[in-house]
Amino acid sequence: MTTATHPGAGRLGMGHPGHPGHPGDHPGGHPLVREIKHDLSQKPFIVIWEVTRACALVCKHCRADAQHHAAPGQLTTAQGKDLMDQLASYEKPYPMLVLSGGDCFEREDLPELVAYGVSKGLHVSVSPSVTPLFTYDRIKALQDAGMSMMSMSLDGGTAASHDAFRGIPGTFERTVEACRMLTEMGIRFQLNTVFTSSNIHDAPQMMKNAIDLGAFMFYTFMLVPTGRGAHLDMLSPYEREDVLYWLHDNSTRVAIKTTEAPQYRRIAFQRQAVERGEAQPRRHGDLYRWLTDETTKLLGADIEAPRTPRTPLAINDGSGFVFVDHVGDVYPSGFLPIHCGSIKEKPFAEIYRDSPEMKALRNPKGFHGKCGVCEFNHFCGGSRATAYAMTGDFLASDPTCAHVPAGYDGPLPDGVVREGAELFA
Repeated sequence: MTTATHPGAGRLGMGHPGHPGHPGDHPGGHPLVREIKHDLSQKPFIVIWEVTRACALVCKHCRADAQHHAAPGQLTTAQGKDLMDQLASYEKPYPMLVLSGGDCFEREDLPELVAYGVSKGLHVSVSPSVTPLFTYDRIKALQDAGMSMMSMSLDGGTAASHDAFRGIPGTFERTVEACRMLTEMGIRFQLNTVFTSSNIHDAPQMMKNAIDLGAFMFYTFMLVPTGRGAHLDMLSPYEREDVLYWLHDNSTRVAIKTTEAPQYRRIAFQRQAVERGEAQPRRHGDLYRWLTDETTKLLGADIEAPRTPRTPLAINDGSGFVFVDHVGDVYPSGFLPIHCGSIKEKPFAEIYRDSPEMKALRNPKGFHGKCGVCEFNHFCGGSRATAYAMTGDFLASDPTCAHVPAGYDGPLPDGVVREGAELFA
């Protein structure tokens, strides 16, 4: 995925006649994928700041080795405010800021930080853990400070599966109660979940939970084998295709966002090509059929009030997305541990703009293997974090992608065959 702006940005396909199906507008008049209008080589779209690594939970998939107390060198309140000053020094629109952890509620100055960011004109969201620190008074303080929204996490469809994933009994019920409290308070929240081969058969129930609890978005993560998640079972490339097509099917039920699965954008184009009669469909796998049948049982075949699908954003690790850890070190994302600099030593904008690693991530033609020649790499580019975790090369072809670019005759990931280039219906 490139960051250079071009004519027709935001209306995909214009200026890209070589893309299969001539990617353009959704039949309803909405672009299949949204591109950021500003130059992503100069300014990120979203910044995640890990305000602390302290956390009481022991989640199996956590990218970090969370701890019970703040680490030495954690950014102070003043240093955090300086980071916000730097973000607010960009031309508008400013990057969006998410305060995460660890558990961000471990910081007593969290409301002060939110209020300061909002006073500078930033949109500040919060991503906490549900622990005894998650209380009405704390949430009210953040709401009064001007917090934009909050993210909650359920990684299982039931208490048994979620609590086993999170490592603490009772977390599922407390999270459900927390979501209901947010709804009563009028606070927008998204529901996050990580997909692995161990919990994927809970996915339809997890989607139903998101809808029933009033989440405005079902935010899905494909497992990156790093941190404590390194030992978990990943979905195979074709299982991932099944899951992403299932999500695309159900994007009229609830807004869908994928993380470390940029192939979701490719699927939008491939589906449109099939609808236009420009490509032949290919049958789905067993997992897709099971997910579809189970979703129909839980939510019905007909959608009473279909919503316009949320068009995914064309941003990726280091290209619109950037992560600042608890001590001020900057990475392309929290899942891609390539150190690019420290805000204690260099201005944030300089690190994001000039880091050689960041620049490389913004040049998809320089990616190796099939990702480098893929006709969709401007909008997808593969999961750079997954490529790094599985190969040690953050520019490698994404080993979890089943798509084979037209005419590509190079090496393929394990389990992927040339027939994988055929489209799925």
